[in-house]
Amino acid sequence: MRNYTSCITHKKSIHRCIVLACVLPALAFLAACSDFLSPVDSTPAPSEYEYNYWLLQKTYLYGEELAAIPEEGDSVQVLFNALTDRYTRYTEPSHSEAVIESRNTSIITGDIGVEFLRDVSLEHPLFINRVYPESPADRAGVPRYGNVISINGVELTGDDAYSTYRSVFNDTADISLEIEYNGEVKTYDMKRETIYAPTVFVDTVGGHAVINIREFKPDTYDRENGTYGELKKYLESSTGDKSPRILDLRNNPGGHVDQCIRMADLFVRQGTLSSRKWYAFSPDGKRTEYNTKNDATAGDPGEGGKFVLLANNGSASCAEIFAAAVTELEDIPLVGITTYGKGIGQSSWSTPAGGLATITTLEFLTPKGNSYHKKGLVPQYRCEGGASIACAIEAAEVHFGGVPKKTGYAPAKAAGSMSRNVVNEPEIIVPERPRYEIPGGALVENFVVW
Repeated sequence: MRNYTSCITHKKSIHRCIVLACVLPALAFLAACSDFLSPVDSTPAPSEYEYNYWLLQKTYLYGEELAAIPEEGDSVQVLFNALTDRYTRYTEPSHSEAVIESRNTSIITGDIGVEFLRDVSLEHPLFINRVYPESPADRAGVPRYGNVISINGVELTGDDAYSTYRSVFNDTADISLEIEYNGEVKTYDMKRETIYAPTVFVDTVGGHAVINIREFKPDTYDRENGTYGELKKYLESSTGDKSPRILDLRNNPGGHVDQCIRMADLFVRQGTLSSRKWYAFSPDGKRTEYNTKNDATAGDPGEGGKFVLLANNGSASCAEIFAAAVTELEDIPLVGITTYGKGIGQSSWSTPAGGLATITTLEFLTPKGNSYHKKGLVPQYRCEGGASIACAIEAAEVHFGGVPKKTGYAPAKAAGSMSRNVVNEPEIIVPERPRYEIPGGALVENFVVW
């Protein structure tokens, strides 16, 4: 697994930084390529508290808060809990590797690679919504939209169907699903394994392609390029599609800045995609403010296409960086409701004791220089009853004109507020995996300067 815990003043990750004061920053840079760097005999190793306090002094966006906190102490958690920023926190050594894996990858441990639809009006309410490529379910031939009758001989009925499924599923490595599809019932035998889930999904709804981007991670089903690679592959395969398409970022909590910047560049021909100020320690150990930006380059497969971007109040952080870039620099309107409003980013360091320090170090601005932190991005087309695919389709028809065949929708009379926004979209149940981030819709970003 690639380690993306990062020091924002170096392209590669810092694994161990273990000396203090003027010696610590120099050794911190040298440690970028090593697992551990022991201090010289004349230099005492800092305590875990001292090391984290030093990091906060040099990199924390709201560094003035440190003046009221003791430089020495026993509890690192007390140190971090004294800060006002809830995204700045310390992960104990026993959980640090799991947190890193959760942030960087789409790994699901011990799964078969399916998602469900649930229709509680039916006796057997679970249907196969997706089958992940190269998963046990894919190899077994599990059909999409098949109706799941039982698992390992236990019938799945009523409101408790999914909880019954999970109870049986968690108790054994061998899974047998009885599925009805096209009037025929078959049994599919599988064995649970670790899989890499896709993070980009494409469906056609009402004649429109809906591109669902769930998160921004460097290590996904596309092991080399992550979420960026998944999206680019789809765009390269669909350059001939001239109809309006929907970029669905609802409930996308964010991810790696490098991923969302590169993905925005797939749609933008020119201009500054995002700018930021951030704090880091300079080579001489001083707290230093930096200002950087990312500019678009032309020649990518999404440029010039017709898209609308659907978002809601669960679209946060890196999703907002992506949304701001494509909507301010291209003719791609934002549809839905106001986004979450997380315009800050975090950097992470592995600590001498094996913990993980996650520190808010950056503040982002939109291409037009606007701050959206704690405010969110306001849609051009507002969905009064909540962000929905139906609302996005209506906005696309209004914005680009015309009604594609088989949509069943008529263009709205006026832009601005979408009326056709109430739709009974099916409930989707995705595979369960551990979450180690703060609840509320904003996952941490490990920022790397390239």
